[in-house]
Amino acid sequence: MGFELSARYLSLQARAREVAASVAGQAAAADESLTADPVMVKALADSELPALCVPAAYGGADEQVDSLAITVVREALMATSAHLDGLFAMQAIGSFALSAAGDKAVQSEWLPRVARLEAIAALALTEPEVGSDLRSVTTAITEDGDSVVVTGCKSFITNAGEAAFYTVLGRESSGYSLVLVPATAADVTVQVGPRLIAPHILGEVRFDSVRVPASHRIGAPGQAFSLVLATLATFRVTVAGAAVGLAQAALDEAVRHTTGRSQFGKRLSELGSIPSLLAQSWLEIEQARALTYCAASAAAQDPLASIDLSSMAKVAATETASRVADRAVQMMGRFGLVSGSVIERLYRNARPMRIYEGGNEALLDQLARRLVKRYAR
Repeated sequence: MGFELSARYLSLQARAREVAASVAGQAAAADESLTADPVMVKALADSELPALCVPAAYGGADEQVDSLAITVVREALMATSAHLDGLFAMQAIGSFALSAAGDKAVQSEWLPRVARLEAIAALALTEPEVGSDLRSVTTAITEDGDSVVVTGCKSFITNAGEAAFYTVLGRESSGYSLVLVPATAADVTVQVGPRLIAPHILGEVRFDSVRVPASHRIGAPGQAFSLVLATLATFRVTVAGAAVGLAQAALDEAVRHTTGRSQFGKRLSELGSIPSLLAQSWLEIEQARALTYCAASAAAQDPLASIDLSSMAKVAATETASRVADRAVQMMGRFGLVSGSVIERLYRNARPMRIYEGGNEALLDQLARRLVKRYAR
């Protein structure tokens, strides 16, 4: 139905579903963990799916990272485990700038390990007082001979404490720059937390005059935002893929419950407003999936040219995931309120997706400005 995936993408998605199925019994525990679950890490590494996250020159699966491949894999993984999805996605997001503009020797050191999931990647952008307004970052980057020195604090950093390296955004005299900082560098400290409503590997990372070789600078001085934009343009649409997977899992739970339980002599799926809620959820998921696949296919060809479409897909799919999860809870009645149930976990995991990788209101504001500008020509 809708956008048809080629045999290659269907094969990748099938492999991702197999991996997810193999660790489904671990999903509930892993999704509540603030550290990398070793069972999940091993299953993902053995699948070789992380090879999709880096270019072929460094052990990756494709010549360049393919947005559609990442999207369909995230759809399959998220349907079972947010932890599994997060481990996979951040290998791509955390290493992309290095793949695009890193020093060759540094790329050779880290990217093959990322592809094998031997090194967990992280992207350190936000700070205690800085979220969407990244131009307000206070982390400082200074040159000192053949070294660069990083000083500052990053917060709400995915994979903090588990990452082997951090791609750090900071400010210097020439503008904003990115630097790769190994987690083992002297004077890097991590505080795990806070704990979210949908637990996540997360923490605060402090860089206290951390010194790394100048070769660890990613891209030219002052050119960080072009790399950050390229990262967002490539991977924002993959959030939509994960959201579609979550929405489908929530609908599957609702169908399972409403067709397996009877009241007043009929199955719940035949009573009152439930048929309409099921059908509306199915309709919205298929709409979101079609838009997501279309946007991801466009992003695979030209991420920057298709960033508006990716933003639309991200908003549409994450809003759909929240609505479908909420309807599923409602249709399941008191059983949807049970702590530790699959639907309760899906319900909590749906909510953060409307905030990260660009808050939906901020994305709609950007889309509105571009739309008005287009008609003003």
